[in-house]
Amino acid sequence: MLAIVLALVAPTQAQTQTPPTPADAQAQDWIAIPDDELLVFSLANGRRVVVRLAPQAAPVHVANIRALARAHWWDQGTSVYRVQENYVAQWGDPTEKKPLPPGIVANPPPEYVQNRVTPAQRLSRPDPYAAWVGYSADGWPLAGDATRQWLPHCYAMVGVARDLAPSTGSGAELYTLIGHSPRALDRNIAVVGRVVEGMEALTTLPRGTGDLGFYKTEGERSPIVSARLASDLPAAQRPHFQYRATANPRFAAWMRERENRDNAFFTVPAGGVDICAALPPVRPAP
Repeated sequence: MLAIVLALVAPTQAQTQTPPTPADAQAQDWIAIPDDELLVFSLANGRRVVVRLAPQAAPVHVANIRALARAHWWDQGTSVYRVQENYVAQWGDPTEKKPLPPGIVANPPPEYVQNRVTPAQRLSRPDPYAAWVGYSADGWPLAGDATRQWLPHCYAMVGVARDLAPSTGSGAELYTLIGHSPRALDRNIAVVGRVVEGMEALTTLPRGTGDLGFYKTEGERSPIVSARLASDLPAAQRPHFQYRATANPRFAAWMRERENRDNAFFTVPAGGVDICAALPPVRPAP
């Protein structure tokens, strides 16, 4: 008798499942990120940071970064040496004196913009820093004008630290954005990737008390143990991630949902969204 009563009051699986929406991704919408686009940093505190590289945006800088990883350049004498509140976490050689491996281009071309316009989707509104904003077919945020496009400075995006021009930075010194998006840096620095795992390992670090958030003492720094391309790791140790394909109606619906939130909490639709508040989804491969 008890079993009959429970069967009557318990909702069926079909009743409890949320029906799909036009914005939901289908299985084929999740695309594997190539192993040689994933750069894995291991920190001395046991944390891991995984960066997806963007070779199509900054090919020479990314070639340098891959060469640095294969030379194990980051494995000794490097650290996270700058953490500035609401701005950046930066890592590399804090002395800036460590020799670069042979073949590294010390100052690549200024790969700050791409001379093409190839968004798969565009948001409805421009923003203060670009005539249009949207998404590449391979899962990157984009900003652009009539003839060019670039990767915007959003939270978790990775850029190449440099000195004053004509320096463009080799890629040995990198940073990621940990606070409000400093979009004024767009088109002034090479953006070479995005942190897809481990942002909390950087955002929770103590803030530097020196100028611009630099740590004052060596003991404050977070040493880097190693940096490897996933393609150079044993197969069993490789992380696997997927980006969401953007060139389909489901992603277009996802964008519109973020431009006009329509759940019960929102009483006034915004009509638009900051590209940095609608970064394209990335997930660990199931």
